[in-house]
Amino acid sequence: MDDLELDHCPWLFAEEASAEQRAAQRERQRSLGGDSEVGERCYVAGSAAVFPGRLRLGDDSYIAAHAYVTGDVATGTDCTLNPFTVVRGTVSLGNGVRIGAHTSLLGFNHSMAPDRPVFRQPHSSEGITVGDDVWIGSHVVVVDGVTIGDHCVIGAGAVVTKDLPAWTVAAGNPARPLRDRRDAGDGGGAGARPSSRAATDAGDALSRFADTARAQAAGLIARCWDGERYADRPGAAPTVRAHCDAVEIADLLLGSAPAELTAEEHVGRLAGLQDADTGLVPEFGEPVPVAEADGFVGEGPALYHVLSVGYALDLLGTAFPHPVRGVREMTARQLAARLEGLPWRDGAWGAGAWIDAWATAAHWNLRRAEGDGVEPGTLEALFGWLLTRADPWTGMWGSPSPEAGRIQVVNGYYRLTRGSFAQFGVPVPHPERVVDAVLDHARDTRHFGPGRENACNVLDVAHPLWLCGRQRGALAGDGGYRSPEIRAWAERQLATALPRWHDGQGFGFGAGTAGPGPAPGLQGTEMWLAIIWLLADLLGRSDALGYRPRGVHRPEPSRRAEPSRRT
Repeated sequence: MDDLELDHCPWLFAEEASAEQRAAQRERQRSLGGDSEVGERCYVAGSAAVFPGRLRLGDDSYIAAHAYVTGDVATGTDCTLNPFTVVRGTVSLGNGVRIGAHTSLLGFNHSMAPDRPVFRQPHSSEGITVGDDVWIGSHVVVVDGVTIGDHCVIGAGAVVTKDLPAWTVAAGNPARPLRDRRDAGDGGGAGARPSSRAATDAGDALSRFADTARAQAAGLIARCWDGERYADRPGAAPTVRAHCDAVEIADLLLGSAPAELTAEEHVGRLAGLQDADTGLVPEFGEPVPVAEADGFVGEGPALYHVLSVGYALDLLGTAFPHPVRGVREMTARQLAARLEGLPWRDGAWGAGAWIDAWATAAHWNLRRAEGDGVEPGTLEALFGWLLTRADPWTGMWGSPSPEAGRIQVVNGYYRLTRGSFAQFGVPVPHPERVVDAVLDHARDTRHFGPGRENACNVLDVAHPLWLCGRQRGALAGDGGYRSPEIRAWAERQLATALPRWHDGQGFGFGAGTAGPGPAPGLQGTEMWLAIIWLLADLLGRSDALGYRPRGVHRPEPSRRAEPSRRT
């Protein structure tokens, strides 16, 4: 058997290679560059271009002819990279992974901001993770940031742009789940998974809803434009948030800026609202808020505008023109003192909202070209303080009360983790205890009884369940912790939410004294669109919507946490 055949059919090496070919393979493996470790009974084709920074090739694995491997690549045992595969960037494979010929796993990316040519854009790498027992067919592309769960099968030619739960059979461009590998099609017994027909019907309902929302999006935004500014709904006073909600809805459903202004005009108006001295955005007609002694505000609309205006500008392809000074200049000691002084006992939601705004301001400052925009050690102080003060019994911060139950704690948990752990890609502590606490809260009829649910309360349960499930590598549909209860809750909420759409007007926020109330408007629409995506994703059906939040409620981290420094 000649070397060419072995390169293209490396599975023959163990049985049929000559002594000379075995010696040559040992030398080939010793000559690999970078930090390389190759397991027992492995084969690396001589014609493969393998230039790793770090390579860990598990036992009984091979890299076949003309494969291209660079970056930080690790495989488990019995993994195969077939001819002409490309594996680059940060890529981790489990055990028993089969990658078909001409397939690309691209664990890196670069930005495409309009301020410089594409070839000068900085690179980023979230990495690709593939679980055990996965078959990826030929001519597949897997992009950066994707996790493919255990036991998945990816059809030939698919383009995988989103995470796939364990046991998923997926295909298409973009790849969509087709079925669960475990479905036998016979209906099963009392504990069987939903039938393919039921799953298809549920997906069709989501698709019909999304098609309706897209068709009506321009009109429901236009009804909230008074000729000069946006209001949450006709007759309400214009607000900064309403303008941002309009941008979020248009981006999500239409892939463009709202039609009432050009994209440049939207940017000019929103960026022009930022106070150059403080970096804060006051509400229309209100003065710039006065900062606390440590330089950052304590409450009011300006806190949320750090999120809403910042992400609206981000969706429009730009950013705040000025740093948020109070965050840029706050020391780690000042931050720790402020965290200690937040109202954890009787106002955990307010405490979480403050951390959400502070961390998001730090995120925007860190993105600025002239420097990191935070004092050394402040981010470390934030996460250190939070990690050491999380209640190990609930995984949360703050105290419930007999009068209100866990509402302050759970809603504060969402705000806190959204801006810190989720936004910076840091794992939350005690995820199983969080699930326990959140499911307990979701049974509280004071907040989830008939006619009492609103967007905040549902979002503040859905997101922690989603975040903890993703962190553990198994969302509700994957046999994860308490998954039957999570699925049942998500099914109920989704069935209740979809009929609340008002044709031509969108969603109302919901009942209660918080928020703008039950009348349909921009805030309710923006929030419920994100909630429906989270609920659908908990059930493995979000692809049917054809949209994925990219703004305030984006599921992916906005940045990865790194040690803070000043330049």
